[in-house]
Amino acid sequence: MKPPATPPMTPPAAQAPTPPTAGPRPARILLACTAALTLLVLIALVSIARGAVSLSLSDVVDGLTGGSNAFIVQEYRLPRVLVAILAGGALAIAGVFLQAAMRNPLASPDVVGLSKGGGVGATVAVMLASPASQVWAVPLGVLAGTTLTAAALLVISRRIGASTVTLVLVGAALAALAGAAIEYLLVREPQSADQALVWLAGSVYGSDRSDVTALLVWLAVCLPLVVVATRAADLAGFGDDSIVSLGGHPVRVRATLIIAAVLLTAGAVTSVGGIGFLGLLAPHLARFAVGSRARHLVPMSAVTGALILCLADFVGRVVALPNEIPAGIVAVVVGGPYLLFLLIRETRKHA
Repeated sequence: MKPPATPPMTPPAAQAPTPPTAGPRPARILLACTAALTLLVLIALVSIARGAVSLSLSDVVDGLTGGSNAFIVQEYRLPRVLVAILAGGALAIAGVFLQAAMRNPLASPDVVGLSKGGGVGATVAVMLASPASQVWAVPLGVLAGTTLTAAALLVISRRIGASTVTLVLVGAALAALAGAAIEYLLVREPQSADQALVWLAGSVYGSDRSDVTALLVWLAVCLPLVVVATRAADLAGFGDDSIVSLGGHPVRVRATLIIAAVLLTAGAVTSVGGIGFLGLLAPHLARFAVGSRARHLVPMSAVTGALILCLADFVGRVVALPNEIPAGIVAVVVGGPYLLFLLIRETRKHA
């Protein structure tokens, strides 16, 4: 007997997966973006106005336009706010890319070890380089640390299986190892501990125009890769099998996202140190507002991350006058409970 005829296979085009959730309507997306940008501008103005010496809104405008308050506004407070905006946006976008690459809502630069890896490189640079050479040694150390951490993450995960759970677990282990390395270095070189600890806690204290320029140039260089990675983020949401059916390469898609996240994290960590949970919290808040489409999520996450870090810096400056609480500590106070909430939710989802 002849075997029964098998039904004809559906053409690949008919099996194409549905794109990521379209999310809210354009009107809601526009409203959310407008509200976030407006809130960011307001917080930036208030942050410039408040401090050890309080200024009125007219004083801030006067300082921004070169009036009598130009020195305190343009040399001290404005660079600090701009660095917070740029670094917060970079960390948030890095979080979006890592969550897309690993298809895990818990992934972020600090959770997978990139921030800690950069911290190891920066700590080594602070301890070995002279004060004059730290201007270039610290950025190179951070870039080397984040790159090596990402490389280790990819190599180890590829050997034992590149599942999303594996990537996050390996990243958490690398973060723990990097943290232990930082503690060892600080104990071995206690004379450099104070400078390193303030930076590792995450702070925009002491930011000046050169910091703004350096970070802005770095992010401008990264912009083409960010555009490519934004497209890859939507593709990564389909899953490996669907990526292959669409003519893509899962490893290349994931590598593009991780490389972009490494470069963004390196720039941000060089400028503000380790800011915990910002790359985790900002994408989730942005996703709630504009949905999961990367072309909407990436810019909204950038604004949200800038808003969070700017607000964290402002709170840290005003609640303990005349002293300051590093912005990274304020961010951890907010982001830590949210991480616990996500862990509990994910545990119940897979129970």
